[in-house]
Amino acid sequence: MNDRLRCFCEAQDLTGAAGWLTETRRRLHRHPELSFQEADTAALVAERLQAWGWQVTTGVGGHGVVGTMTLGNGRKSIALRADMDALPIQEATGKPWQSVHDGVMHACGHDGHTTILLGAAQHLAQTRRFSGTVHLVFQPAEEAGKGSGAQRMIEDGLFERFPCDAIFGLHNSPGVPTGTFGFMHGASMAASDSCRITVHGRGGHAARPHQAVDPILIAGSLVVALQSVVSRNIDPRHTAIVTIGSMHSGSAYNVIPDSATLGLSIRSFDAEVRNQLEQRIRALVTAHVAGYGGEVTIDYERGYPVVVNTGPETEFARQVAEELVGPERVISPFPPVTGSEDFAYYLEKKPGCFLRLGNGADSPMLHNPRYDFNDELLTVGAAYWTRLAERFLEPV
Repeated sequence: MNDRLRCFCEAQDLTGAAGWLTETRRRLHRHPELSFQEADTAALVAERLQAWGWQVTTGVGGHGVVGTMTLGNGRKSIALRADMDALPIQEATGKPWQSVHDGVMHACGHDGHTTILLGAAQHLAQTRRFSGTVHLVFQPAEEAGKGSGAQRMIEDGLFERFPCDAIFGLHNSPGVPTGTFGFMHGASMAASDSCRITVHGRGGHAARPHQAVDPILIAGSLVVALQSVVSRNIDPRHTAIVTIGSMHSGSAYNVIPDSATLGLSIRSFDAEVRNQLEQRIRALVTAHVAGYGGEVTIDYERGYPVVVNTGPETEFARQVAEELVGPERVISPFPPVTGSEDFAYYLEKKPGCFLRLGNGADSPMLHNPRYDFNDELLTVGAAYWTRLAERFLEPV
C-alpha cells in the first residue's frame, strides 16, 4: 500500500470500540422493533449522533434518521445506509441477549447493520479526515415489502433534502467466512413479486364430488403446473423462481369447500423475464382453472425491484475493501443473491453499491429463529464505512 493510502482508516483503528459496539448491538437485539415501529431504535440512533456532533434529522419517511456532517471545502457527498427493523419471528438462540419481545427478533442482522454505521459515525466525527459531506441514512421498514422504508424516505425527499453523489449499503451473509467482503457489478439481488391466487369452485358433500367443483383438486394441480413456467417458458440461461409458499382451503374433512388460495413468491433478475413470469402465470392459471370448471381471481403485486450496482461505484467499493482487509478476504464477483432488498429503490435514483459482509461459514441462515449477528463484524464493518467515506471524500 502506498503512503497516501496509509492515512485512511485501518481495521485496527476500531479495535478499541469493540466493547461499546458489542454492547450497543446486543441492546438493540434484546429490544427489536417491527417495521414502522422503530421509535426506540431511532431515538437511540439520534441521541448517539447528536452527542458526536452530527446534524440530525428525525422522522424522515416515518422513523428514519439522517445524520449529516460537512467538513472542509469538498463539494462531493456520500450516503451510507443501515436498516433498523426486525422480523415477526420467535427467537430460539437462547443467548443472554435474546429478544425480550415474544414473536419479534432481529433475524436478519439489522441490529448489526445499525451498530456498524454508528461505529463509523463516531470514528468519522473523531478523526474528521474527509472534505465534503457525509449523510448517514438509518432506514426503517426494510422488511415491510409494500410501501417500504426506502420508498417512504425517497417520497419524503431524501435525495432532495440530503443530496449525494453515490449511496452505499451492506448486508451480512451467513455461509460466507467472517469478515469477508463480497461485490457484484450490475444485477446483484433479485426482484421480488407476489401473487395471490383464489380458486373459486362449488362446494358440496365429500361423498358427492360429482356435484361439486373441487377447488382443492384444482389448487393441487396448479402447484405442479406452475413449475412449468420456469422450466418450460423461461430461457434456462436466466434465473427465475416461482415458489408456492402457502396453500389454504377447507375446514372439515367431509366438506368440499367453495374456494382455495395459493400464495406465490416470484423472483427474477431481468425486466423482460419479470414481465414474462407475470404473463405466463396469469395465462396458465386462468386456462388451467377453467379447464376444471372453476373460476379464479389473481392478485399479482410487483415488489422490490432488482438491486443493480453501478460499475464505477462497485469497483471503488471493492478497492477500498482490498485496502482494508486484503484481496484474500474479498470475493469479486460475489454470486447473485435471490433474496430481495429495498435498497434497490435508492439505486434507481443514485449510483452506488450494495455489498456483502460474511457472517461466518457456520452461521444459521437469515430469517431463521436461531440466527444471530456475528459481533466480530462490528469493528471491521465500521472501519470499512469510515475508510469508504474518507476515500470518497479525499481532500484534493
